[in-house]
Amino acid sequence: MSRPSPLAARRRKLFWPMLLPAVLVYVVFFAGPSLFTLWLSLNQWAGAGPMTFTGLDNYQRLFQDPTFRHSFANTLWIILGAGGLTFLCSFALTMVLRDMKGRKAARSILFFPNIVPSVVIAILWGFLFQHDGLVDSLARAAGLPSVNWLGQENLFKVILIGLVWTSTGFYTTILMAAVDQIPPELYEDCELAGANALQKFRHVTLPLMWEVVGVCAVLWTISAVKVFEFVYAFAGAAGQMPDTGVWNTALYTYGEAFASGGVPRYGSAAASAVVMLALVGVLVVLIRRFMRRDAVQY
Repeated sequence: MSRPSPLAARRRKLFWPMLLPAVLVYVVFFAGPSLFTLWLSLNQWAGAGPMTFTGLDNYQRLFQDPTFRHSFANTLWIILGAGGLTFLCSFALTMVLRDMKGRKAARSILFFPNIVPSVVIAILWGFLFQHDGLVDSLARAAGLPSVNWLGQENLFKVILIGLVWTSTGFYTTILMAAVDQIPPELYEDCELAGANALQKFRHVTLPLMWEVVGVCAVLWTISAVKVFEFVYAFAGAAGQMPDTGVWNTALYTYGEAFASGGVPRYGSAAASAVVMLALVGVLVVLIRRFMRRDAVQY
C-alpha cells in the first residue's frame, strides 16, 4: 500500500482546523438555538424564573387559538396567493424582456425594490394607498369609485399586492439569468416552425429553466414565511402591533414573545416557530419532489 504524498498528509492535518470554525458557527448560531427553541416550545416561560414543563400544551393551545389559525391562513395566502402572482408576473416579464432591447437596464429597474429596505417600501406603500393618495387619485381620474384601501377589509389585499411588487423583480432577474443560457438557435428553430411567443415559452424556455424555477420556488417559500418588516411597518401605527386581521405567523410569534402590556409567552412563541419550521420543511420537500424531472440536454 502506497504512502500518502506529503501534500495529501498536510491537507489531512489542515482538514479539521479549517472546518472547525464553520462547525462552531453552525452549532452556536443555528443548531443550538433551534434545539433550545424546540425544548422551549414544551415549556411555559416568561423570560425570567424557572421553566414549567407543559409537554404539548403549547401546541394544543396554539391550534385552539383563532388568532393563530387566522395568522396561519394569512401565511398560506402569502405563500400560495402572492407567490403564484409573483411567478406569473415574473414569467410574463421574462417573455417580454427576452427579446427586448435594453433589457439589462430594465432588469436593473425591476430589481431596484429589493435594494430598498422593506420599512421604506412599506412607508411608500402607505402614501400611495392612503386617502387622496396616488392610487386613489388615479382611480377617481379614471371615473372609478373611491376605495378605502387602508380599511380592514382591504388592508391585507394591499399587503399581498405590495409583496408581489417587491418580489417580482428579484425572481425575474434570476429567471432571466437562466434564459440567457438558452442557445438562441432553439428559438430560431421555433420561429421557422411558426411557434408563437407562448409556445416558445412552453416548449423551450420553461423546460430549460425548470431547475431554476424549482430553486426560486424554494426561496420564495422560505422568505414568505419570514415576512415581517413590511407588514409591521405598513399596517402598524406609532410602534403598535397591526390589527390581528393582517397578522401572519411571524407577527404572531413576535406578539407572543414580546406582548405589549402583558406577560411574554416564550413557550407559545417557540411552538409557533416550530410549527412554521415544520411547514417550511414539508413544503420544500413537496416542491422538490414535484419539480423533479430529468435534466434537459442542449
